[in-house]
Amino acid sequence: MSLPAFSVARPRRLEQALDLLVLHGPQAMLVAGGTDVIPNLRQNLFAPRVLVDLKGLRELAGLEFDTQRGLRIGALATMSTIADSSLVGEHYPVLAQAAASVASPPLRNMGTLGGNLCLETRCLWYNQSHFWRQACGFCLKKDGAVCHVAPGGQRCWAVWSGDTAAALLTLDAEIEIASPRGGRRLPLVHFYKQDGMDRINLAPDEILTAVLVPVRTAGYRGSYQKLRIRNSIDYPLAGVALAMKCADGVCEDARIALTAVNPAPLRVTEASELLAGQRYSSELVEAVAHAVIRTGKPLKTSVSTPEYRREALCVLTRHALRALWHENGHHT
Repeated sequence: MSLPAFSVARPRRLEQALDLLVLHGPQAMLVAGGTDVIPNLRQNLFAPRVLVDLKGLRELAGLEFDTQRGLRIGALATMSTIADSSLVGEHYPVLAQAAASVASPPLRNMGTLGGNLCLETRCLWYNQSHFWRQACGFCLKKDGAVCHVAPGGQRCWAVWSGDTAAALLTLDAEIEIASPRGGRRLPLVHFYKQDGMDRINLAPDEILTAVLVPVRTAGYRGSYQKLRIRNSIDYPLAGVALAMKCADGVCEDARIALTAVNPAPLRVTEASELLAGQRYSSELVEAVAHAVIRTGKPLKTSVSTPEYRREALCVLTRHALRALWHENGHHT
């Protein structure tokens, strides 16, 4: 599959990149690592006139931790940088695990955190060649008028399939966004719209520049559990991120977030309520697992059945909880 015709602009400063977005409007598309954008271009899912290449913006790279302010990660930091960082591994292990699970080593060397947080939603009916999609009459997300997942409605159910967003949701992360009007900060939980087509709260002339993880969640133990067909390359079919703080065998605080089963990554608020102040028990683990599947709503958006992915959420949740309680020395 060949790429459409486009020109490439390579700004060296953030202001130049923003000016290019204003100049070219909807004909412009951002690219950083290109691990999601380029395959989508090859499948004729987009046809921009101009690709604005952000890799030259050194101000958006880098990773630093401060004991007063927490962790700041530039949007151009690669998955490998995050996965290999001793600072991230020590203070925010759930994020390190999620980054390490993305795709394969060559793709982690290219893919960026900002790109991973701004991925296109995915669906069996969407992520195909133009020829394949044309044979199916296209779909609601691209060129068609019907959702093949839920034909009776006008909502797109394409799923969010990034790994790092779920981990960052458990850590109360915020993001920084730049535009010609200035900068703004936004809790990551408000960045996603639960809509397969209109997926993120990012205007056409805005750029995600950094991720901020607060110091209050530093030191939480973490586990990221992921189901996929192959143990590398593939996007998740289901993912569960868990960050937990325990003392003397009692869970003081715990957060669970899901990916790849809804049009947005989601926190499971009921799980936090169930776990707070509790000691490990198999009954508690099962109650949390069932809370997870009340939040996760997998549909027929992948080659795997919704029933299998729903059961996988339970299994992944059990693994994560047992692993972290065992890590704290209180799993019996």
